[in-house]
Amino acid sequence: QVQLVQSGGGLVQAGGSLRLSCAASGLTVISSAMGWFRQAPGKEREFVAAIDRSAHVTYDDRFTISRDNAKNTVTLQVNPLKPEDTAVYYCAAGYNIQALRLKRIDYWGMGTQVTVSS
Repeated sequence: QVQLVQSGGGLVQAGGSLRLSCAASGLTVISSAMGWFRQAPGKEREFVAAIDRSAHVTYDDRFTISRDNAKNTVTLQVNPLKPEDTAVYYCAAGYNIQALRLKRIDYWGMGTQVTVSS
């Protein structure tokens, strides 16, 4: 049984930084494509970042995605934060980066709220 357990998030000030973690069980992050999405109120869920065996991509330069193979976790860092980054952030696992970008997701995390105050 695959589980993606997220941690981090909450209320943060604009200009600050954010670190979200996703701990995987039932799969290994080094063998899967792992990604992050976000969904703001009234908007569709959108791609933020992804990493697989050979590459990583991000929504813009403020986002950094990394992987800790020993801990089997994936981390998203955002710096600096903007009010428009306010959303529920979701961890995801899929076949490769292209599949994630097409929202062909095998597993989702439960989501974590990030609110950026101005």
